[in-house]
Amino acid sequence: MKTSTYELIDRQRVPKIIAELLHNAGIAINGPEPHDIQILDERLFSAVLGHGSLGLGEAYMSGWWDAERLDRFMFKLMQNDADEQTKAWNKMQWLMLALREKVINLQAPTRAFQVGEHHYDTGNDLFEAMLDPLMIYSCGYWEHAGNLEEAQLHKLDMICKKLLLKPGEKMLDIGCGWGGLAWFAATHYGVQVLGITVSAQQQMYARARCKGLPVAIELIDYRDLTGQFDKVVSVGMFEHVGLKNYSDYFEAVRRLMKTEGLFLLHTIGGFEKTEATDPWIDKYIFPNGKIPSPSEIMAHAEGKLVLEDWHNFGTDYDKTLMAWHVNFEKAWPTLKANYDERFRRMWTYYLMTCAAYFRARKGMLWQLVFGHRQQPDTYRSIRPFNSAVERKNK
Repeated sequence: MKTSTYELIDRQRVPKIIAELLHNAGIAINGPEPHDIQILDERLFSAVLGHGSLGLGEAYMSGWWDAERLDRFMFKLMQNDADEQTKAWNKMQWLMLALREKVINLQAPTRAFQVGEHHYDTGNDLFEAMLDPLMIYSCGYWEHAGNLEEAQLHKLDMICKKLLLKPGEKMLDIGCGWGGLAWFAATHYGVQVLGITVSAQQQMYARARCKGLPVAIELIDYRDLTGQFDKVVSVGMFEHVGLKNYSDYFEAVRRLMKTEGLFLLHTIGGFEKTEATDPWIDKYIFPNGKIPSPSEIMAHAEGKLVLEDWHNFGTDYDKTLMAWHVNFEKAWPTLKANYDERFRRMWTYYLMTCAAYFRARKGMLWQLVFGHRQQPDTYRSIRPFNSAVERKNK
């Protein structure tokens, strides 16, 4: 039987080790600041030292600790790379996760629908309460937005502008969610849309939303698609593709997109390459996920598509997640009829930890535009309200 780091350390020293780690990040145990940790059960110490980020998250779900501003607590940990220290305590855990990523294709066609069943089918009532009216479950664009709904509408319009959508074109939406982008593009830009998803609940909801529009929503894996499209878009889906499938993914886009077409990829990205997904996120939120690095994306797109534009607005995800949390908390008195307190703490931890991830600039949000090498025209980068002259003329 393997011996954990925790078992090799004198248990009397554990609280001191944790306290020192927190102190170096500017966090006090049972301190007065909103970002300070309040320890309610000392089993937290062994959970963190024995299981790292997984133990910290599970201890929060169990009510063993709290923080008035959980987002600030997590931000301070990440800003000071305290999360990296916990990896050092749990090398075997991370080694096994990394080995799993290398040996198993976690996003193979036979596993493609797992994340839909685990996360996106959690319940439409939850997502309706948390998201904007169009139920856009990805980062909004906040440069000139005053609230969540505006941020999402601005993002959708920016996507359509970047794709140079024209009436009558056929657009493929890979990972269409609840149909918000499909509805927006068909309604405001006059295009035909095929949206695909791996969530049965999303398919049902999206079909109802887009009824009467030239929009089809299918429950299908992107690898099984045929046909040709003028424009292709994928928003918040690439995180579920997996490194072993990146080459097949870009090849599928190349095959499905017309020669003169454009492809917009909207994805979370990482500051650096990682060997494995955070174990708490993998277990409780997004099973089999993978955050790409810049080099991982380009290594597999190279030779298939031409990169036309790369736009990063990652700090906007911090604002988006905080807005989702406000909505979630406001709706909890109604939601708690269907979800228990442990779920509430799990979901809060998910939203606040992810907000901190982007605030600490460990996570990015990228929109990449690709074209074919045979594309005859030069692509001009589009940034809504990009210049003072544009803003003055609005």
